[in-house]
Amino acid sequence: MPYKKLTFKNLEGEKLSAQLDFPLGGKSVAFAVLAHCFTCPKNLNAAFHISKALTRQQIGVFRFDFTGLGESEGEFSETNFSSNVDDLVAAARFLESEYLAPSIFIGHSLGGAAVLQAASKVPSLKAVATIAAPCDPKHVTRLLTGKREDFEKKGEVEIELAGRKFTIKKQFIDDLEGTRFTQTIGQLRKPLLIMHSPADEVVNIDNAAEIYKAARHPKSFVSLDRADHLLSDPKDSFFAGAIVGTWASKYIDVPFEERPRIAAGGYQVVARVGKEGYETEVIAGPHSLIADEPEAVGGTDKGPNPYDLLLSGLGACSAMTLRMYADRKKWPLESVTVRLKHDKIHAVDCESCETKEGKLDKIESEIEPVGPLDDEQKQRLLEIADRCPVHRTLTSEIHIVSKLKPER
Repeated sequence: MPYKKLTFKNLEGEKLSAQLDFPLGGKSVAFAVLAHCFTCPKNLNAAFHISKALTRQQIGVFRFDFTGLGESEGEFSETNFSSNVDDLVAAARFLESEYLAPSIFIGHSLGGAAVLQAASKVPSLKAVATIAAPCDPKHVTRLLTGKREDFEKKGEVEIELAGRKFTIKKQFIDDLEGTRFTQTIGQLRKPLLIMHSPADEVVNIDNAAEIYKAARHPKSFVSLDRADHLLSDPKDSFFAGAIVGTWASKYIDVPFEERPRIAAGGYQVVARVGKEGYETEVIAGPHSLIADEPEAVGGTDKGPNPYDLLLSGLGACSAMTLRMYADRKKWPLESVTVRLKHDKIHAVDCESCETKEGKLDKIESEIEPVGPLDDEQKQRLLEIADRCPVHRTLTSEIHIVSKLKPER
């Protein structure tokens, strides 16, 4: 997915590092702000796959490093839960001033608690989603196990998370204990999606039940079955992002006819493959899909291969053309099924082909019209199938012009 590195300022004037992920076509129907888990960076694998799933639904995603984390300025030890909430509000204001006000807040773990707290301060929000969020932010105090005495004496303690050391001061914990979380959830007045795994050993799924109980409708719950707290399996994080995008589309309220139909530069279709594997994102008008190769040739088989897509276009065009023709003739065609297969054959095996050497492409198309049609009508439909626009394109001279995109 295309992205842009950005910086914006928190309420203290410190620069926070951010990344804005765009849909492949470059146009977003809405923007979401993604708040990651406690002490995690914006480039966490789970955040990447959640964002990837959302951009495929043409939702841009803004993710950033909270104050004192990752590439952002400031001292983490000087932050607290309220400052994290303030960072979220600052991110929303930056998006509104530079791009488009965010419609969705998504929070993972303590980031989920933060988006619930910040949502009331961002008027543009249409929906809020939490993933593995604690019902009570004081859940973080479990990190002090075995260090409580030192913490009380010194007013701060050093903890280690994911191999990194952080200093937590008493003011962080005091701030958490002063947060009236249940009341905040009850006053949210935004559609809420709660996602949690029964297998989560860091934040028990009972937290999801408490959040659901405190929230008002409309509220929804989706189980992330067998996922761990960090959604380390890409399948789990991608699934979570896909669900959020589908659920939020009900509240974003962008009419289908207003969704981007033409990509930047006037292109109808955009395809992009990353640096590893063959999985390719494709945007066709307002629609997104995935192309891939079978595992046998090094792909992951997450989508049809290019030839399958080619056959799909021909099959769809044939079926639509027959539907239009039958409707115009007022024939009783109830349905039509087109089956296709592609192969490479030796030219000498094709008596009707002009090419006589080497190999050529052969596409077989089987037409199955259903309805009380006579033999003459069925035969006519077979003839019409070969006249569909895509069929004519494939069997006529095609002029393809390839060029490099000019450097900015």
